[in-house]
Amino acid sequence: MIMKAQGTQPLHLTLDQALEIALSENNTIKIADMTVEKTGYARKGSYAALYPNISANGSYQRTLKKQVMVMDMGGQPMEIKVGRDNNISTSATASMPLVNAQLWESLKLSGMDVELAVEKAHSSKIAMVKQVKQAFYAVLLAEKSLDVVTNVYENAQKNYEKTLQRFNVGKASEVERLRAQVTMMNAEPNVSSAENAVLLATWQLKAVMGINLDTDVEVVGDLNDYTAQMLSPYVSEDDLSNNSSLLQLGIQSRMLESTIRMQKKQYLPTLAASINYNYNAMGDEELRWFPSSTAAVSLSIPIFDGFQKHYTIKQSKINKDMLDLQREDTERNLRISIRNFNDQMALCIKNYQAANATVEIAQKSYDISEKMYEVGKATMVELNDAQVALMQSQLTQAQAVYNFMVAKASLDELIGKEE
Repeated sequence: MIMKAQGTQPLHLTLDQALEIALSENNTIKIADMTVEKTGYARKGSYAALYPNISANGSYQRTLKKQVMVMDMGGQPMEIKVGRDNNISTSATASMPLVNAQLWESLKLSGMDVELAVEKAHSSKIAMVKQVKQAFYAVLLAEKSLDVVTNVYENAQKNYEKTLQRFNVGKASEVERLRAQVTMMNAEPNVSSAENAVLLATWQLKAVMGINLDTDVEVVGDLNDYTAQMLSPYVSEDDLSNNSSLLQLGIQSRMLESTIRMQKKQYLPTLAASINYNYNAMGDEELRWFPSSTAAVSLSIPIFDGFQKHYTIKQSKINKDMLDLQREDTERNLRISIRNFNDQMALCIKNYQAANATVEIAQKSYDISEKMYEVGKATMVELNDAQVALMQSQLTQAQAVYNFMVAKASLDELIGKEE
């Protein structure tokens, strides 16, 4: 069995607890949440274009050597120095769009960016839930396999002890004793391998959950806990309305439609207003200040750009058509996957029912062989065969439950279930 450090209390985990921890600790979920937050800030930043853009500027200029102008004054050249030693200029400008259809459409596009980021985060959450479930079921399967091979080893030990007792009183041959000893020794490495499989599966679960690999974890539950769910009446699910991949493609399609509308609105005039206030001063020793201000309304009318906007719109329309075709292919492949998972689950139910009946028969066969071996009416070979058959049927039964739950977790991801 797996050894635990002395003095430590293991973290007992149910499936619901594992999912809860993963939702708070898994880095993929954290990154997805940060992406949503970042996109939200980008959207808020895009609204800045609707508000006045106000800026202020100031400058100081010191004249080191003034410019000289020569003028003809009464036939005599006269040199005149131009400018002042000190020049100070300050200004404040405010501008804002009044009519800009392209800008307003781009704001809608920013809102869709946030919507897409939220859906991607939702997709990450659904994928993480599937991964945690499958990792959890893998631990349960590994533990079930460990129980089976441990039971085989314990039975081999018990049979060896019985054979040794019979050998000591002359009721068993040397060959039988050696065969029982070899069977016991062969079973021991299987236990070590099964223990290592449990350890690896637990590490995988901890990695998916996003917790430290050194954390001592003990999974609570058994694969048999899911047999009732597996054998309950099941209705095939094929509703893709909540599938995250299709929802993302739908949002991207609407974004392209908005992009095309925005590009078409580039043909429309834009109107903007601005106001400017300047305060300038110049002088050698005493500064004199001179204020000035202007207000303006500018109208921009696009006339001809060499068909650039026309061809840009054509490209966007082709991108939209390509995306629609991609969505059709994605939906078709998803429906194939759903049918495949449903078929797998139906097969798992049949395999479990067959294995369940086989386990009962194999257990009876082993019990009878054990009793017959004790009274000398069965050989060690027959006993070993009965034990191998019992082990295989038990593992097949556990594997059927595991395969069913893994397929169901994948199906739940496809149809957009979060639990």
